[in-house]
Amino acid sequence: MTRKPNPAPNPRKPSSPQNPRKLPKNWPAHLPFYTTPALSPTLSRPNPALASLNLHLRVAPTPPCPLVRIKPITTPSHPAHGQSGLFAARNLPAHSWVLDYLGLYHTLGESDPGSDYDLCLDRELGVAVDAARGGNEARFLNDYRGVRERANVVFENRVVGGQARIGVRVGGKEVRKGEELVGSYGKGFWEGRRGEAGGGEDGGG
Repeated sequence: MTRKPNPAPNPRKPSSPQNPRKLPKNWPAHLPFYTTPALSPTLSRPNPALASLNLHLRVAPTPPCPLVRIKPITTPSHPAHGQSGLFAARNLPAHSWVLDYLGLYHTLGESDPGSDYDLCLDRELGVAVDAARGGNEARFLNDYRGVRERANVVFENRVVGGQARIGVRVGGKEVRKGEELVGSYGKGFWEGRRGEAGGGEDGGG
C-alpha cells in the first residue's frame, strides 16, 4: 500500500496515554501510538443508535504486538519502497488472529477523503477507523498488489471486551517468520491512488 505523507498529527487522544518506553521499534516519533481506540468529537457523545458497538466501554489497553515488527521497505521494486511495512516476528499459524486495527473511530461524515488509512468498521451504522494520525502497528500493513500474488492476512470484524473492532487475521496459509504481512485494501483504493496524480503514486509513511 503506497501512502502519502501524513499530515501534522492532531487526533483526539485515546483513553490510554502514550508511553515512549513501550513504543514498537521503528515507530515514527511524531505519531501517537494507540493502545485503545480514539473517538472523534461526534462519537465522543453517547449515541443510542450506536450502542451495539460499545464504543465507550473501558477495554484493557493493548501493548505493542510481539507477533509483528515494523521494518523499512528497502526493495526497489516494492510499491512502498522507502516507506515501512509490517513483518512477522515469528511463524503465524493459518487463521490465527494477529492484532487489531486501532485508530480514530469516526462517522463516515467525518471521513478524511485524503486518508489512506481509513477502514470501514460498520457501513450500516456509518462508523470507520482512521489510523492516519495515530494508531498501532496495523497501520503499516501494506496492500498485496505488487508485493505477492495474493494477501496473506485479512481484515475482519471482531469484538474485544464487548467493543467492536477491526482485526487482522492470518489467511489460509501460515505466514513464516520474516515474511511481510500484506492485505487487500480493494480495487477502489488503487483506482483512487492512480487518479490523484495522473497515474502516479505518492510515497509517504
